[in-house]
Amino acid sequence: MEIKRKPDWLKIKLPLGANYRQVKQIVNGRGLHTICSSGKCPNMGECWGAGTATLMILGEICTRSCKFCATRTGKPLPLDLDEPSRIAESVKLMGLKHAVITSVDRDDLEDGGAAHWAATINAVKNINPGITIEVLIPDFDNRIELIRLVAYEEPDIISHNLETVERLTPLVRSRASYRTSLEVIRKISGTKSVSKSGIMLGLGETSDEIHQTMDDLVSAGCEIFTMGQYLQPTRAHLEVARYVHPDEFARLKMEGLQRGFRIVESAPLVRSSYHAEKHIR
Repeated sequence: MEIKRKPDWLKIKLPLGANYRQVKQIVNGRGLHTICSSGKCPNMGECWGAGTATLMILGEICTRSCKFCATRTGKPLPLDLDEPSRIAESVKLMGLKHAVITSVDRDDLEDGGAAHWAATINAVKNINPGITIEVLIPDFDNRIELIRLVAYEEPDIISHNLETVERLTPLVRSRASYRTSLEVIRKISGTKSVSKSGIMLGLGETSDEIHQTMDDLVSAGCEIFTMGQYLQPTRAHLEVARYVHPDEFARLKMEGLQRGFRIVESAPLVRSSYHAEKHIR
């Protein structure tokens, strides 16, 4: 199976500069994981070159095997109890004013890693006074007590991605369901944090399905919405059904704003954490 040839508008910037080298040194030197590298993000060169990275906690091995994601799947290692402090210290070393943190799914843990999440947010805030924080969390099987553990630490933004439209969810995601994720977003919207979600385009969704997804998210209280092009990370992953033109992304952005989102990021290379610091401002 051949991976479809990318159009010109999906050209990726190569990693360059002192900032990129510094971020790489901090990440590697402190034994950190990032979704930038684990998820083969196309924006890694740009973001690391700007001196920032999306840090990934709870290890680098996920208990789920979603068909779009390049993160390793298998039996995770035991929790690293020093990870929250290392994350917090690394955020300080990078000089970040806005930190973005995500994680693998840890269905092997009774709390799904929620307490570890809370400890990480708390440590980042303590060591970096005045910092703003965005977290991209798993669904925690929609358990309200686990979502509250994270929300209690009051990160500025709590994000949970739908990833795709309802019809395609069973094909794209290994365990999570569309309706469960909507309920997670509804619970986030009831906290002091801003709620955020996103989907990938180019998996075979229709315009009507995209519009319905927007309406479902707005009804759940979601304020920030992202849309980007799905890129097949390896031949073992789902094929790209089509490459969506930038003009269509621009049109969908306007439709999202008209439907009630406060902020919409919509372009081929947009990912959940892309330019996330702008969402705070």
